[in-house]
Amino acid sequence: MTIQENYSLRKHNTFGLDVTARRFVEYHTVEELQVFLQVRKSYGDATPLLHIGGGSNLLFLNDYEGTVLHSNIQTIDVTADEGDYVYVRVGAGVVWDDWVQYAVDSHWYGLENLSLIPGEVGASAVQNIGAYGTEAKDFILFVDTIDLETGKVRHFTAEECQYAYRHSIFKTELRGRYAVTHVHFRLSHSFRPNLDYGGLRQALAKKGIEEYNATSEQLRKTIIDIRREKLPDPTELGNAGSFFMNPIVSREVYERIAKDYPQVPFYEVDADRVKIPAGWMIEQCGWKGKAKGKAGVYEKQALVLVNLGHATGEDISDLCETIQADVEAKFGIKILPEVNFIRS
Repeated sequence: MTIQENYSLRKHNTFGLDVTARRFVEYHTVEELQVFLQVRKSYGDATPLLHIGGGSNLLFLNDYEGTVLHSNIQTIDVTADEGDYVYVRVGAGVVWDDWVQYAVDSHWYGLENLSLIPGEVGASAVQNIGAYGTEAKDFILFVDTIDLETGKVRHFTAEECQYAYRHSIFKTELRGRYAVTHVHFRLSHSFRPNLDYGGLRQALAKKGIEEYNATSEQLRKTIIDIRREKLPDPTELGNAGSFFMNPIVSREVYERIAKDYPQVPFYEVDADRVKIPAGWMIEQCGWKGKAKGKAGVYEKQALVLVNLGHATGEDISDLCETIQADVEAKFGIKILPEVNFIRS
């Protein structure tokens, strides 16, 4: 376990914001985290606790006047291998895309569509990350956690996590209460590609790959290529990937919009609901490639807000609020950020 005071969080948030934490604690095992929590309690330390992953979904609005916790649990262990399925327990500190690559190399299938999503495994279970018609919840069986108040271990089933689109119980009523230490996945030994979203069939076809002959490696590489074409590298241009969630609206709302904008893209959710891309609405409002001060909207993807250089969290928050107001004025829909705003 390492403990550092007045620690810079610049490398722990993909916006590259120059903020500090009063204390930064990185632990390598469950036991180390429990020891820290016990000592903290014995000293009566009541300052705030914030558990982070790779910082790819955080917007710090100021310095954090408390303790930031980070997992460096790096284990990947097969817990069972039965029939068509393999069950794997993965440490929260494993980089998400490293885990996807490990699974593909091991011929464990299902995660290919989630390739190159930034962040760490622990955060995937909190955020229910998703892309190209696939969500983390589709493969999560259990989540191991530590109660940050008591230091006790608690295991959550996928059902107890209350997963929905970009949602889990860890983002609402249990927000900040538990630290994820391991995530249990169930993957398949049989490759069944999910190509029903985001033009994946067309992207494979452009490479001369027939969809029925595509391998998991080819699908992963194709998705990586698409993401790199659309999304900026945070080491070169600070960003958190998709900043806003795509709103799910009633069919009545969709039909109202489609009457004025027949070209509106959409995805069927069920008989009564439709998902409309937030990026399309932002682009219709004229924000694609535009800036407000030191924060801007990425020129290739309107869903991405970027740090144009020395922006503060407040700069990016202000741009977010302006875009929200413009989209609501034009379409009557309030788009919500996927990114977590942190203020202490």
